[in-house]
Amino acid sequence: MKTDQSRDEALVEAYKAGNKKALAILVKRWHKLFRDKAYWLVKDKDVAKDIAQESWTTIIHKLESLKDPKQFKFWAYRIVCNKAMDWLRVQSKNQKQTLESNFEIVSEDKAYSENDHLKAQLAKALKALPNNQKMVVQLFYIESYSLKQISDLLEISVGTAKSRLFHARETLKITLKHINYDH
Repeated sequence: MKTDQSRDEALVEAYKAGNKKALAILVKRWHKLFRDKAYWLVKDKDVAKDIAQESWTTIIHKLESLKDPKQFKFWAYRIVCNKAMDWLRVQSKNQKQTLESNFEIVSEDKAYSENDHLKAQLAKALKALPNNQKMVVQLFYIESYSLKQISDLLEISVGTAKSRLFHARETLKITLKHINYDH
C-alpha cells in the first residue's frame, strides 16, 4: 500500500511525464486542504478560495522545477502560505494607509481630540518598527494569532516569535513613554 507521500510522488512524476490526469488527481486530493489552510490564515472564505486557486496556478507553473517530488505536500503548502501572507501584507498596508489617511482628513482648523492624537502616535510608532517585528505584532494583536500559529506561519521558532514580540513591545514602550495615559 502506497503512502500519501509516495502517491503524491508518483502523481508528480506522472504529470512531469505528460499525464494530465495526474494533475487532476493532485488537485482533487489537495485543493480543499489548500483552501482550508488559506482560510486558517486569512479568516475569509472567499479570499481563501482565491488564494487556493492562485496557488494552483503557481504550483502548475512551477511543478516541473520541483526537484524532490516526495516534498510536494510541503512545497505546495509553502506556496499557499506565501500567497496568504502576501494577502495579509497587502491588507496590513491598506489598513495602515487607511489609518494614516483618516488622520490626514482631519482639517487643520479642527484640533485633534486626545484619542486621535494617541492613535496617531501609536500608528507612527508601529510604522517605525522593523518589518519582522511589525508582522508579529500585527498577527498577535490584530489578527489574534497564537505564538505557535505565528511561528508556523512565518517558519520561525516559537522562541523567535516571542523575542520579536518582546522587542517590539520594548521599542513601543520607549517610543511612547512620554504619553500620559491619565487624561
